[in-house]
Amino acid sequence: MATTATKATRTQKSDEVSASDLENDMRQLRADMAQLITHLKDMGGQSGSAARKAAGEGIDQLREQGEAALQNVKGSAQDMERQLAQTIRERPITSLAVAVGAGFLLALATRR
Repeated sequence: MATTATKATRTQKSDEVSASDLENDMRQLRADMAQLITHLKDMGGQSGSAARKAAGEGIDQLREQGEAALQNVKGSAQDMERQLAQTIRERPITSLAVAVGAGFLLALATRR
């Protein structure tokens, strides 16, 4: 870009702009624009990879949380199953009466 400033000073002195000066300025401007585009592409690639990395880390974290929640639910279901089995062993007649009553109510509800 320093060459452009030098040429601008030279053209002010002569008050005439030649075609070759304009062509040189255009070439320099194109080179500067190409360099700017390259820098912007590099920055965009770095931002994109950082965003992909952050998204990947977020997905991994959510997956871990989901697996932990699933393990908690499985543990709770197993505890409830053990407790139900224990209650049935302790009070088999009461458990049978509750099962018959629930079946009867379910049959009434689905009949209508």
